[in-house]
Amino acid sequence: MREIILDTETTGFDPLKGDRLVEIGCVEVDGLLPTGRVFHHYVNPERDIPSESTAVHGITNEFVVDKPVFSEIVGDFLDFIEDMPLVIHNAEFDMKFLNAELARLGFPALPMSRAVDTLIMARRAFPGSPASLDALCRRFGVDNSSRTTHGALLDAQLLAECYLELRGGRQPDLIPTASSKSGAGETMVRAIPVERPFREARPHAPLPEESVAHAEMLAQLKKPIWNAE
Repeated sequence: MREIILDTETTGFDPLKGDRLVEIGCVEVDGLLPTGRVFHHYVNPERDIPSESTAVHGITNEFVVDKPVFSEIVGDFLDFIEDMPLVIHNAEFDMKFLNAELARLGFPALPMSRAVDTLIMARRAFPGSPASLDALCRRFGVDNSSRTTHGALLDAQLLAECYLELRGGRQPDLIPTASSKSGAGETMVRAIPVERPFREARPHAPLPEESVAHAEMLAQLKKPIWNAE
C-alpha cells in the first residue's frame, strides 16, 4: 500500500489569522517502507515570519525571499500525493494549513478522511505516555540527533520510521493498525496467513486394553454419564 508521510512548517498556528506555509516535506512509502521518492519545497509565505516561529524551524525571511510561492508548486504537490493516504503527526494542524492554501487558489479541500494521524495512533498505543515525534523516536530507537530544529522533510523521514514501528515494525499484521479511511478512528487486526502441510487423519480407536481399563473405571462410578442413553 502506497502512502505519503507528510509534514509542514508554518509562520504560526492559525491560517485563519493569516499564517502561511513555509515548508512542505513528503516521503512516499510502499508497504510501510520508503520508496526513495520525496517532495520537498521551501515556500515564500508572502508575509513576514515571526521570530518565535523562526526559533522553532530555523527558516528566516531572508531565506525564503527567493523561494517559490505556493501557487508555483501546488501542481507538483498534488501530482506527488495523488489520491494516496496522508500520514501526518497531528494531522488536523497540517491539513488546515494545506486546505487554506488550496482554497486561496480555488482548489478543492483535501478531506480529513485521507489523513492517518500518528499522534492519535501513538496515544492509543501508549496511553499516558508522551506522544511527540521526539518521544516516539526515543521509544523506537530512531536516531533524531540531527533534529536540532523542526524541518518538514527531516520530520517526515523520522515519522516514516516511527510509523513503521507503530504499525508493528517489520511484521505489521501482528498488531492492530489504524484505518486510513477513518483517520485512525478505527482499528483492525489482520492475521498473517500460515501454510500448513496436509496430514492424513490418525486412527483414534482405543486399544483393547484401553477399553477394558475404561470399563473397569466406569464400574466404580455411581451412574456414570458415559452409560446414559
